[in-house]
Amino acid sequence: MPGHIRYEAQGAANGAGVARLTLANPSKHNAIDIAMWRELRAIFERLQALAAADAPRAVIVDGVGGQFASGGDIAEFAGFRFDEARLHDFHEHVVAPALGALLGCDIPLVAAIEGACIGGGLEIAACCDIRIAAGGARFGAPIARLGFPMAPGELQLLCRVAPAPLLREMLLEARLIDTARALQCGLVHAVVPDAELREAAAARALAIAALSPQAARINKRTLRQIAAGGPSDAERRAHFAYADSAEHREGIAAFLEKRTPRFDRG
Repeated sequence: MPGHIRYEAQGAANGAGVARLTLANPSKHNAIDIAMWRELRAIFERLQALAAADAPRAVIVDGVGGQFASGGDIAEFAGFRFDEARLHDFHEHVVAPALGALLGCDIPLVAAIEGACIGGGLEIAACCDIRIAAGGARFGAPIARLGFPMAPGELQLLCRVAPAPLLREMLLEARLIDTARALQCGLVHAVVPDAELREAAAARALAIAALSPQAARINKRTLRQIAAGGPSDAERRAHFAYADSAEHREGIAAFLEKRTPRFDRG
């Protein structure tokens, strides 16, 4: 049975502006097949295209059955990995656009990681803004055991969130690391007991959702610009277009009036 991506627009926090996206291929520890990569891309492109007033304020990304994702679906590999052109197409035109859609999404993403967070699963988690791990989670990319390296774009993505010495261990020794090491290296932001993961991720997402969605979107956009070597002069100028916005005025007014700001939709 093929895997799929489950998206619940208001399923994470009782309609409080927090959505949930779940990786689901339970018989394979949520290994990500080609159809799932394409579905992932389509969902995040749709989310990015939504007007801010219609979009969720945060999205929790998780997996079913006590696992995040165990990597690519190895059962599919013989169909393309031994042909150079097809292998290039898979990494550059299937995986890269899916990861790019996550990275290009202005909505804050919170990864709730348990069990295996391996290979492609690690790459998806790396695209999320906040990563919360259950104590029993494991991280790595032991693809040297399968005889192949990590694609350049995917390794470049991991370099954004993990130090080079850690990546060398993962790739050259096919080493899996535990949550203590992941936290020490900054790969995850917090570690919680396994039974508390869902609640902890929801709490972080709800805290984000209570703040200014506009500020979150602009901050994510600026971080992307910085990562790309910018912002350009035009981007710097455009950054300040929020000056007369309702959210900006509400945040300042609430502080002066000593009350909680109300960043309402619309």
